[in-house]
Amino acid sequence: MKLLHLDSSILGDASASRQLSAAVTEAWKSSQADVQVIYRDLASDALSHFSAASLVAGGTPAELRDAAQAHEVALAEATLEEFLAADAIVIGAPMYNFSVPSQLKAWIDRVCVAGKTFAYDENGPKGLAGGKKVVIASTAGGIHAGQASGQAHEDYLIMVLNFLGITDIEVVRAEGLAYGEEPKANALRTAQAQIDDLFAAA
Repeated sequence: MKLLHLDSSILGDASASRQLSAAVTEAWKSSQADVQVIYRDLASDALSHFSAASLVAGGTPAELRDAAQAHEVALAEATLEEFLAADAIVIGAPMYNFSVPSQLKAWIDRVCVAGKTFAYDENGPKGLAGGKKVVIASTAGGIHAGQASGQAHEDYLIMVLNFLGITDIEVVRAEGLAYGEEPKANALRTAQAQIDDLFAAA
């Protein structure tokens, strides 16, 4: 099984979402002997944001692309193929300003590709990337799950994944991390218990 592990926090070793995404990945590896992990750090090795230059590069015949365009297309294709090849995905998703990090949004824009991961017909949109299991390691300084303030974070990620045809989604959550050391420790302990329960029967 190919497991794509994504981190997007800019905080390095101090990141709670990185801690949780690593714990999910290790639990998955422990529960299944054949797990092959592909790791992508979207913060330290950031993808360029989708732009007009991206569209021009993709629409330029390969033999006419300059070096920058060739690099842009190669990176986009590699990111998409990595996503399509994955059987499962772990997404480290901290909340930044009520949404996901822009680095994670840049990745989303690279995997939402018409004709590859979704399509439209007379009945509306159809996801083409189903059959994957996703675990979102969600963290936030405040309390937002189930509230309007969380709609551009967890709810947004779930909506995008559903749009691509992915419905087998679990959220491992640690909230209130900015409320003090004890609430932070309790939130991380609860999230770890979620991870343990998630893979207990695997």
